[in-house]
Amino acid sequence: MNNWFLYLIRCRNGRLYTGITTDVERRFEEHRNGKKKGSKYLRGKAPLKLVMKKKVGSRSMALRIEAKVKKLPKIKKELLVDDKIKIREIKRKIIDPAKKHRGISIQ
Repeated sequence: MNNWFLYLIRCRNGRLYTGITTDVERRFEEHRNGKKKGSKYLRGKAPLKLVMKKKVGSRSMALRIEAKVKKLPKIKKELLVDDKIKIREIKRKIIDPAKKHRGISIQ
């Protein structure tokens, strides 16, 4: 199944939470409700705002992109939210890490 999404949620304190799912709206509601299915990290950090969702392909690719994004500094995550860094740049970096890529460094 190639319908996996990467999403970012902004917390009350301005921090960005990164996750993957096949149904962003359902997952966001689980986080907002603060019940068992939502992330423990997001409990008590309301209001939450979904600031980005991007289709990334397979579950395997989604997990790899999520891990890469979680390692980015906040400023680069903000560039991702503002669409100044593209998901395809992160995918390229994962698929062929030895190649030099133009644009903003996503190391």
